[in-house]
Amino acid sequence: MSAESMDLAALQREMAMAVMRPLTADEQMQQQAADGRSMAAVAETFIAPNSRLTAFERLEIYNRQYWFRVLSALAEDFPGLRAVLGSRRYDALAIAYLTAHPSRSFTLRNLGSKLPLWLAANPQYAGRRHRLAVDVARIEWAFVEAFDSAERPPLTLEQIATLDGNSRLALQPHLRLLMLEYPADELVLALHMREKRQTSEAGVELEEDEEPPAELSRLRRRTTWLAAHRIDFSVYYKRLRPEEYLTLSAIREGLPLSEAVAAGFAESRSTEGRRAAQVRDWFADWAELGWICAPELDESIAI
Repeated sequence: MSAESMDLAALQREMAMAVMRPLTADEQMQQQAADGRSMAAVAETFIAPNSRLTAFERLEIYNRQYWFRVLSALAEDFPGLRAVLGSRRYDALAIAYLTAHPSRSFTLRNLGSKLPLWLAANPQYAGRRHRLAVDVARIEWAFVEAFDSAERPPLTLEQIATLDGNSRLALQPHLRLLMLEYPADELVLALHMREKRQTSEAGVELEEDEEPPAELSRLRRRTTWLAAHRIDFSVYYKRLRPEEYLTLSAIREGLPLSEAVAAGFAESRSTEGRRAAQVRDWFADWAELGWICAPELDESIAI
């Protein structure tokens, strides 16, 4: 099919297919398209050669630059995952993931949105560190979401004091709640600091040497409940008690306050007297951190 016989949408699809086709092992454009056609023939349908480059070579420039850009953008969001797996295993993972989930958005911010779930379903790319790698990916994606998700007017402690058991609340859109298999938050922070320090010391590197997996102190598996949230344009992680995590999750699901608290303590061994004090302390903390807001866009609360 020639460019003249294609409508604009068909031409765009043909070029996108070619540009987004994974590179070869030596970072060149593949000789064949996904459907078996010669990529040189595909290129000639919509790109003219010039005095220095063939149609294939001109298309290859776009193909390579696309992959260099998306791989770089993904690595920027998941430096901890790269460190945990090592550069060789991470690079194979990134190419496989972006092949399965190519960029579909106007912004590269969304590239990694499906990576934690994809990695959980594809353990072959992480080896023996698979479960830890999934936790690290979840923490790093939570950082992205907490950093640039919306913020709504929080409720004050005085407003919260007027609530009763039938009140329904909402959580800040930037607040992310995670239940992890490992206490990996401190590991991620340490790996990010290491990455920042190495970048500062080395300056801008045009090409990176292969890096082995980071040497990790023995990290025992232990269920960990974590909140990622934003304060003054900075992202923080806060560990939660399981009852606190479950209560916040129930609030996010829209349950009335009494039902949300009951869900939080459903399997807790905490005594009734202790529960009341815990809930008071939680709401004091949540108010100070600005996590709680009204379910509607305005600041009024229906009681």
